[in-house]
Amino acid sequence: MKRLFNHEPYKYNGDILKQVHRGILGAIIGDIVGSVHEFKRNKEYNFELFTDANDFTDDTVMTIAVADWLMSTPQPISNVTLPAIMRSWGRKYLWRGYGGMFHRWLVSDYERDQQPYNSFGNGSGMRVSACGFFAQSLDEALHLAKLSAEVSHNHPEGIKGAQAVASAIFLARQHTPKESIREYIARQFGYDMDRTCDSIRPNYDFDETCQGTCPEAIIAFLDSTDFEDAIRLSVSLGGDADTLGAITGGIAAAYYGVPDDIARKALEYIPEDMVKVLTTFSSYTI
Repeated sequence: MKRLFNHEPYKYNGDILKQVHRGILGAIIGDIVGSVHEFKRNKEYNFELFTDANDFTDDTVMTIAVADWLMSTPQPISNVTLPAIMRSWGRKYLWRGYGGMFHRWLVSDYERDQQPYNSFGNGSGMRVSACGFFAQSLDEALHLAKLSAEVSHNHPEGIKGAQAVASAIFLARQHTPKESIREYIARQFGYDMDRTCDSIRPNYDFDETCQGTCPEAIIAFLDSTDFEDAIRLSVSLGGDADTLGAITGGIAAAYYGVPDDIARKALEYIPEDMVKVLTTFSSYTI
């Protein structure tokens, strides 16, 4: 299969579907599906999910890094080791569409460039899904999300976006009614959740901020009827498609699960070292 980026894809076998963590795989699927629509401002719902041009982006790399951090850090979890883990994964998969400021944070060896830079970009929301699946309580989901965000995205909106996504995933795992999730997100984070994808889509454009991405991605989940529908709705908004897809995909996977055929196809795009994280992460979650 032709790839936009060169890497060794995982050689699929049937048993792996029983081993991979479907939750963070859901986020990665959203990233892969959205990757070819990011700059096309696609407003269409009916499109081919997987093509030769699709591939994983920085959203997947950092999702894997956060999962790796959660598994490798003893309790009580701190974020002291997270920057090094993020840099290790990021430098291994460097040309994946990182934002300019984050790229500098990722690659620079100068201490002044390795500090949090007060970002409210949606990178904190797109990488947080593992926190929502790892947490054993809503309070823990909020705490882990804050830790995962503030190493780079320490602006209040950057932290808030990560917490909104992680809490939505935790609540979806509990099969909390959608309207209760909507009410919680609106009350806790002050986002305007009284919208639908149909009302957002006409005037929505590319937005790299947490406050302009996270609520819209959560609404795409709330409007959906199943996992695939959620991914299609998120991409059809016409914004930062891979990040919208990653956020929506994580929440939808928590609520609906991921269909075998979509999971199987997505694994063809993911290198083996990432698949190993997906399989190991399953043993760390309930």
